[in-house]
Amino acid sequence: MFLTNVLFKKVKSKHILVLVESVASGHKYIRIRDRLADKLEGVWFDPYVREYVLYRELKKVKSL
Repeated sequence: MFLTNVLFKKVKSKHILVLVESVASGHKYIRIRDRLADKLEGVWFDPYVREYVLYRELKKVKSL
C-alpha cells in the first residue's frame, strides 16, 4: 500500500495573525501571536490620539 497525501495528518502552525483594536479610538493593527497563548493585549502607539493606549484582540485573521 502506498501512502498518499490524504493519509498524512495536517500540521497546524505555531503562530496566527490576529487583529487588535485600540480601546480609545478604534484604530487597528495586525499582530502575530502563538496559537496556544492567551488573547493578545498590549500598549502600543495610536496615531489617531497620538498616545500610547491599550489594544485588545478582536479576532483571528489567518494561520501562519
